[in-house]
Amino acid sequence: METLARAGFQVDYDASAPPEILRALRAVPTDAVVIDLSHLPSHGREMAIALRGNRQTRQIPILFVDGAPEKIAAVRQVLPDAGYSARARMAVALRKCLKEAPAKPVVPIQMMDRYAGRTAAQKLGITAESRVAVLDAPRDYARVIGALPENIEFDEESWKGCAVTLWFVEEPDALLSALPRMKRAAAVSKLWIAWPKKSARKDSLVNEGMIRDAALGCGLVDYKICSINEKWSGICLAVKK
Repeated sequence: METLARAGFQVDYDASAPPEILRALRAVPTDAVVIDLSHLPSHGREMAIALRGNRQTRQIPILFVDGAPEKIAAVRQVLPDAGYSARARMAVALRKCLKEAPAKPVVPIQMMDRYAGRTAAQKLGITAESRVAVLDAPRDYARVIGALPENIEFDEESWKGCAVTLWFVEEPDALLSALPRMKRAAAVSKLWIAWPKKSARKDSLVNEGMIRDAALGCGLVDYKICSINEKWSGICLAVKK
């Protein structure tokens, strides 16, 4: 931020979760967005994809700064017309992005659409021979998950020794009270929190924003979201590095 400010740019930094930032940018568009790929590159990539996916923010120039070479290469594949720069030259690169913004920006496939045609098990990362924890699950959880690969073992009591943990949450109090304890599951397995879709349960007080805020509060970050079935959505959490 200081580098850009010294170069004469007015800089606003927002540490909010991606959905809040997107809502703010739709309400009051900015001249450009700078994304640091050296910090949570998957979040930065998805933020940029979401910006391009919305008509209100599609024309905002995007500049990616720093990042590991393989991360930059992966982002370039989906956003070839964004700007890319080392931190030392980002002021020059930003001026170029503002001057040469594409008239018809590339619109990548959005996150939810990438999962079209995949089974819930594939979305959740459940592979053959896996042991899967299903905690606080509804009675029909097997139907919720649907078709499975071979030799899957479910554990309804503990996440220990499980490759994937699928935790069903329907009440805010249950989420807030148990999440600090469930952080241990995120350290050793793929932790998914499933919550009811509004279309299936209109009185539900659990939503994506609440889960994300609670997760950040206890040192967890989300990196994937999916529709599990017609009644449940899922968000995947990992321990923040």
